[in-house]
Amino acid sequence: MGEVLAGNNAVWDCEPDAVVIRYSRGLRGSRLLQALGERRVPYEALEDVELADGRPGSLILRAAPRPGSDPLIEAADGQLRESADPYRLVLPEQSRADAETFRDLLRDAIRSAEVTAKPAGRFLVPAPAVPRSFKAYDAKATFDGRAVGFHWFRTGASTAKWNSGDRTFPVEDLAGVDWHSPERVNGHLRLLLREPVTPLPPADQDPASVIFGLGYGSVHESLPFAAAVLAAIRTARVRP
Repeated sequence: MGEVLAGNNAVWDCEPDAVVIRYSRGLRGSRLLQALGERRVPYEALEDVELADGRPGSLILRAAPRPGSDPLIEAADGQLRESADPYRLVLPEQSRADAETFRDLLRDAIRSAEVTAKPAGRFLVPAPAVPRSFKAYDAKATFDGRAVGFHWFRTGASTAKWNSGDRTFPVEDLAGVDWHSPERVNGHLRLLLREPVTPLPPADQDPASVIFGLGYGSVHESLPFAAAVLAAIRTARVRP
């Protein structure tokens, strides 16, 4: 196709089978989008695209991902700020004609991909690359694509976590990931085990969880981590 639309926060490039989104690296931009860098979104991963008025003098082009198609969106579970939405392109008002043309082009591509209204049966958008790591308040979290490691900090970890020792969780032992944004109260990342402990302890007492805090577990670090783990779990489920 070769159609390109440049906005304030990203450049969208329509290729034959996907839209490639390259995020801007300006100082005022979302750190999450900057960390993502570039994403390739197959048309079959999208439901629709809409163009709407934004703040005075601006337009918003937003693509709607199919449920279950993007590990980042699944892990975020509706907790992202609007400015950190990876499917949102901010444009100046004078770009309206180009934006309308681009929207129609994307809609045609989505129709051609024969997208159904059903949730995707597998992730269609590539997960963030591994290895990944970040510092939580009580531990350093690592993921090499095969196992998650929590390495406790003596000054931050609860007694229960410290006494349990550093933990390693192979993806085959995991059922999911529960990410609570550090921008909200009680932010944390919890690994959901295939054989869960009941009753589930609070995140600060659970050796399968790390907690966030001011400067710890930032969205641009912990969310791509959670998405990468979630994608690996789904892959492990279908592996022969």
